[in-house]
Amino acid sequence: MKFDHKTCEEMNHYVYALIDPRDNKPFYVGEGEKNRVFDHVDEAGETSNETDKLDLIREIKDEGYKVDHVILWHGLDKNTALIIEASLLDFASYFKFDLTNLVRGHHSSVFGAMKVEEIIRKYNAPPLDELGDDCVIININKRYRETRNDVSIYDVTKGHWPMANPNRKGIKYVLAEYKSFIVEVFEVEIWEPVDTEKRTRWEFTGKVAPDEIKRKYFNRKIHKKRGASFPVSYNLQKPSDDKKMV
Repeated sequence: MKFDHKTCEEMNHYVYALIDPRDNKPFYVGEGEKNRVFDHVDEAGETSNETDKLDLIREIKDEGYKVDHVILWHGLDKNTALIIEASLLDFASYFKFDLTNLVRGHHSSVFGAMKVEEIIRKYNAPPLDELGDDCVIININKRYRETRNDVSIYDVTKGHWPMANPNRKGIKYVLAEYKSFIVEVFEVEIWEPVDTEKRTRWEFTGKVAPDEIKRKYFNRKIHKKRGASFPVSYNLQKPSDDKKMV
């Protein structure tokens, strides 16, 4: 099945879903124009590429069914289509709907689903200007969403981290950072090495820091250097540091 030329012109950009006919549930959401909605089934039949999406399409076909295609909204410009796609993907991710999209939507990391407390923190957090020598900042972006499913911030922060021996460096406090905000502060009771095949990593056992320590760091905003991906930081970056790198 393909759209004719007139339909393509009238639809402009659109947002669509691929539906598993066996349970009538969506398994992929995307945006596109013209006949983009049909490309996924074509790719599954014409290539040997393996992804969750393509494997599921092949499974549906092998059982004698055909993927259903639903246009969720059409007549859009590209930017609006991207925003709608991102909203749907973020909604699905936040509430753990089982989609096969490999990535979240356009700008979802900046404007995507957040609790109201996170929104308030995002736009009102004062900057963190000083970091103690006995502190380390650990980025938990990749695991923070687990905290919406009865997993504590402590559990996603305590380890295992690739870092120099924290006992030698005298690290007593861990600042859990999510998207440039300090979301919790922990006092370390003990650091222990965790051996892996690649390198020694470290994890800590501890508790939420005393109020006098937590007040210094909690809900503060930190500057992150563009492109920075290493999860462990011992020093604060300043906005001017980025300019020096250009």
